[in-house]
Amino acid sequence: MKNILVTGGSGFIGSNIALELQTRYPEASITVLEDFRSSCFKNLLGFKGDLLAYDCADKSWMSWAKGRKLDIIYHMASITDTTLLDEQKMMYDNVEGFRNILDLAAEKKAAVVYASSAATYGSIDRPIKESDAGNPNNIYGYSKWIMDQLGRTYYNKIKVVGLRFFNVFGPREYYKGHAASMIYQLALQMQTGKRPRIFKWGEQKRDHIYVKDVVEATLMAHKSKESTVMNLGTGQATSFNEIVDALNEALGTHHKPDYFDNPYPFYQNFTQADMSHHEKMTGFRCRFTTREGILDYVRNDLLKK
Repeated sequence: MKNILVTGGSGFIGSNIALELQTRYPEASITVLEDFRSSCFKNLLGFKGDLLAYDCADKSWMSWAKGRKLDIIYHMASITDTTLLDEQKMMYDNVEGFRNILDLAAEKKAAVVYASSAATYGSIDRPIKESDAGNPNNIYGYSKWIMDQLGRTYYNKIKVVGLRFFNVFGPREYYKGHAASMIYQLALQMQTGKRPRIFKWGEQKRDHIYVKDVVEATLMAHKSKESTVMNLGTGQATSFNEIVDALNEALGTHHKPDYFDNPYPFYQNFTQADMSHHEKMTGFRCRFTTREGILDYVRNDLLKK
């Protein structure tokens, strides 16, 4: 862990990873690769490493690696806006960017830990196993599915571990804008005195995982017993009514939900990660329940930018 590259390192999850790596490995050489399309330099205030301002899919940045050692790459860079309908752009940026990372890692004999997504599963109304993937609802999920297939072709060359993030929330998501978590958006509504707006009747459930647990799992992932793709959630589904209850507790408010009709026929009403494979590969278990994560987030970090 002496020479580390973090792509997407000023983004929500990437910045949390980069700063935690700096804390844990103060003597390491840490480089962030970031194009700042959906992030901000303020997420990296306090970062003391190097920064390359490039798009991952642009091969010109790879000359930086000539003559350098690399031990591990945390590949978090990606277009994550699920409303983007430009299929060619989504596939090019996400898949070709990952191809560049894998080729570089193979050359340097470096391990790769990368962000996959629960969007690879589509709509499944039961706890989801990794083998359920391959039926995504949108081009974002499809790009992540193809990334998983591409990653498998490198298993015989280097350690490659994919993490299928479920619904992540926590510090440094402010700059995601409309793509920030519903927990963040509902908290902002409630903090300004508004009733939280959720779909009728608030019983839709998601596996919401706190970013502090995501960082811990990501930094453990290279110790996986083998190259693989693993779910990363709490293993529990939490309803939006329960989220509003937790936010009311954290904020000291008593807002009742403002229910409205769901206009999206493709909406996922349920997500829950089966974490058994992940636990078998690394021994990881979440430290925070969704409720505990909400309380910690709102009370300590919510409006920090």
